[in-house]
Amino acid sequence: MSNIGKTCVLEVLKRVDFGFYLDAHELDSVLLPSKYAPDTLAVGDSIEVFLHLDSEDRPLATTQKPKACVGEFAYLEAVDSTSVGAFLDWGLDKDVLVPFAEQHRPMEVGKFYLVYLYVDRVDGRIVASSKIESFLSDDTGDAYKPQQAVDLIVANSTELGYKAIVNHSHWGVLYKNEVYQRLSFGQSIKGFIKYIRPDGKVDLSLQGGREARDKNTQTILNYLQERSGFAAVHDKSDPQLIADLFGMSKGAFKKAIGGLYKQRVIRIEKDGIYLVDQ
Repeated sequence: MSNIGKTCVLEVLKRVDFGFYLDAHELDSVLLPSKYAPDTLAVGDSIEVFLHLDSEDRPLATTQKPKACVGEFAYLEAVDSTSVGAFLDWGLDKDVLVPFAEQHRPMEVGKFYLVYLYVDRVDGRIVASSKIESFLSDDTGDAYKPQQAVDLIVANSTELGYKAIVNHSHWGVLYKNEVYQRLSFGQSIKGFIKYIRPDGKVDLSLQGGREARDKNTQTILNYLQERSGFAAVHDKSDPQLIADLFGMSKGAFKKAIGGLYKQRVIRIEKDGIYLVDQ
């Protein structure tokens, strides 16, 4: 299916002086201007393009990569302010409009804003909105499962930690006592579903499953190898000390050293942990 505001792979139907016409199915043929076409492109080839509208609201194809597609959130810079609204740089030659009615607060040129991209129902144009609450839900239903890998965008901070957008669809929470790295507003990052609450809300983690355990295990091993095979910390140590040394929670640390102990890679003593070959 070919939709405005989406990336798709289309077949070349015809070459003309100013570009190529592509088979966009329900959108009929769509022009890919010559300046966006590879020199080797020929009739019958397939090419990945992004579909948007030109200045006369006609479907147009480009090989430029937008920073977000319709239905997604992105952290974009305001590059112009006009009588109809602000324009943001989203990676294409033609900037995307944020109408005044869709601005959470007046936008200023040079500043970055977290926005949602959508197609306006009235004129069919791609526009953006910084009123992100309108496009997100707290209730996930059965959309996710624990330990599922997800894409996150950090939206804001709270007393609990950070609110993040999950897969461009739902709100989730990263608890500050489980975050061991610096996060910034608008940052895109990989995460995991930690827990789905009875009310459908989502608790998130930046570490999950076997991948996280392997990463934590390697962190501990690296620490030991760099310090003659000894670390003055163990499963009874203070959680803050563990976080300062290894950048992980005490629970994650205990799981990691438990696995290393079972594999006889380390031994656990009253004064700390040792590599067994030291």
